[in-house]
Amino acid sequence: MNNQPLQILPKFIWRSVVQAIILAVLVGILLSFVYGFVHHYQQKHRHIQQLAALLTSSASTIDGADTVAKQVSIVLAAEPNIQSILFYSTPQPIADIDRFTAYQSHDDWQNALFSDTVSFNYPVVSDDITTDSAATIATTEQTDKPLSDNMIDPPDLEALTDDSTLVGYINITLDVDKLRANWLRSNLLLWLITTILAVIWMLYILRKLSWPVKDIAALTDVCEIVSKHPELEQLPVISQQFKFQELLQIKQTFTVLFDRLQKAQQDYEALAVFEQQLHHKDLSLNVQLHNFQSMITHELKTSLNAIVGGLQILDDERLSDEQKDALDIIRNGSEKLVLSLDQIIQLNQIQKGQISIHSSEFNPLQLIADLLVDFESIAKQKGLTLLSHVYHIDYTLEGDVDKIKQVLSILLSNAIKFTPVGQVSITSQLTHFDNSNRWQITIRDTGIGIDSDYIEDIFNPFFQVDSSQTRQYEGTGIGLPVVKQIAQLMSATIEVESTLGVGTQFMFTIPLPNKHHVHQQNLLAGLVVVYYYIHETGFLVDELQRLGAVVICHQQGHLVIDELNTRKVDMVMFAEDVPSSNAEVIAKRIRQFESYESEYRALLVYWYAPDQAQYLDSFEHGLKAAGIDYCHSAAYDDKALSDLLKSWLLWA
Repeated sequence: MNNQPLQILPKFIWRSVVQAIILAVLVGILLSFVYGFVHHYQQKHRHIQQLAALLTSSASTIDGADTVAKQVSIVLAAEPNIQSILFYSTPQPIADIDRFTAYQSHDDWQNALFSDTVSFNYPVVSDDITTDSAATIATTEQTDKPLSDNMIDPPDLEALTDDSTLVGYINITLDVDKLRANWLRSNLLLWLITTILAVIWMLYILRKLSWPVKDIAALTDVCEIVSKHPELEQLPVISQQFKFQELLQIKQTFTVLFDRLQKAQQDYEALAVFEQQLHHKDLSLNVQLHNFQSMITHELKTSLNAIVGGLQILDDERLSDEQKDALDIIRNGSEKLVLSLDQIIQLNQIQKGQISIHSSEFNPLQLIADLLVDFESIAKQKGLTLLSHVYHIDYTLEGDVDKIKQVLSILLSNAIKFTPVGQVSITSQLTHFDNSNRWQITIRDTGIGIDSDYIEDIFNPFFQVDSSQTRQYEGTGIGLPVVKQIAQLMSATIEVESTLGVGTQFMFTIPLPNKHHVHQQNLLAGLVVVYYYIHETGFLVDELQRLGAVVICHQQGHLVIDELNTRKVDMVMFAEDVPSSNAEVIAKRIRQFESYESEYRALLVYWYAPDQAQYLDSFEHGLKAAGIDYCHSAAYDDKALSDLLKSWLLWA
């Protein structure tokens, strides 16, 4: 893992630029110093070559010894960098030509930079002086010093002709150390001036480079302010002292993004207000709708009761056959209307959460037998065969037998109604688990079937596949929605498989606890819980019911308030799918209602999904400010749930 600390961009730029400039100045000074001295050394070498040409010319004459001696004295006095000028005679040329050639190939850079002294040898050749008289030319500077490794410039052996005589060599030794010291002293002032100018130029460059660094630092400060204060509504001023195109573009982009964020925040707040208004409007509309449903069903029920009562008063013995037929038609129509109205009322009560589960012991074999007896005559009238297939032995179950029988009656009635010819069968399968049973009842017919496009719609209230006024099969479209609502109330499932023109199969699966297990789970007996949810009740309701609590489920917030007005409620629970904003509104209304209308205080609990635990801080404060007592991750284990609820009720 890379644990290096974060770097500040302006500081990094400043440091890098300073290092680059210092390196460039040092390299420039060093290279210019070296090149200047090497050039000076090369000029001195050429000057020595000119002096050597003069001395060798004077020494090649018969009486040149005195002339050379004077010239040497003058040269030594005029050139302090020349260490010595010597003449030594030899009649033989230097035989090691390769060695001199190697010396000649040496670079002036190496000699100028690393040598202490350098010797130059030049041959003295004369046409008038013989070998025997060459010794007379030797001056007091003659030496027997051998050629050292610092001696360069080999003699020009090609200049020796048949008529020429090699007299000897003139050796000139240059003191390179002294040459460097003298050159440095003579150029020291110039180098100081150059260095000062370079430093001044470097400072000027650094000053110019500090301009974008300052602007970047100002932009960074504004970014830090915005990140630390998300509630800012106005962007701080971004000071830009110098107009750099890139930085101005970054500034403009940052400003545009901040404005977009502010606009999005305003739109979000406006949308939240609008959603709240819609929510209140929906609550009001739902109240009006339920009031209308209650009123119209009550009025219709009253009128139908009067009709049914009037039909019962009529004496069939005093009526003619035609009147009896008419009375039967009226009686059948009123019975169908009463049944449809009862289903509508029941559906309305389920949606309001006014229907609960009442468990009792029953025998599934007996229940199926009773159903077959009830529908056998109806099936025979249509010429249908009614079959049963039971794949389990006699057993006692615990559940709401009336609601189970109602569901199966509706499914059997629909199967017989929509089957013109063939058969209707009911299949029963029972699966045992440790603490519960799963009872699966399948009702299959050979009727007209359902188009696959309408499978999802048949459970919607008042839906008709054939909605024309001349449809063949009568019905209000209430039966299957009631089946769906009752199944959800009992935590059961209803599945449909159908093929148009072949038949339909309804599979009703309901979980039922074992008889001995039911009596052991009364840990929350007597506790009345109102459960507010949006889409599905979830597994939590099943656990509460298994623990013995009376659970009343509502999907509308105003129904929760109405429930508190009609009975004493120990707890109000908000399901996982309820948004925190909706829970806040309902909690505030509950607390306001309790402060004026109620003598007791209900415990309010907000369940959130386990994956929302990381966002708890964002909504917990608002919920508790609205009156929620506890916010907790949804618990499904019965022991953990009972312990948790008991601890809350104890503190309450």
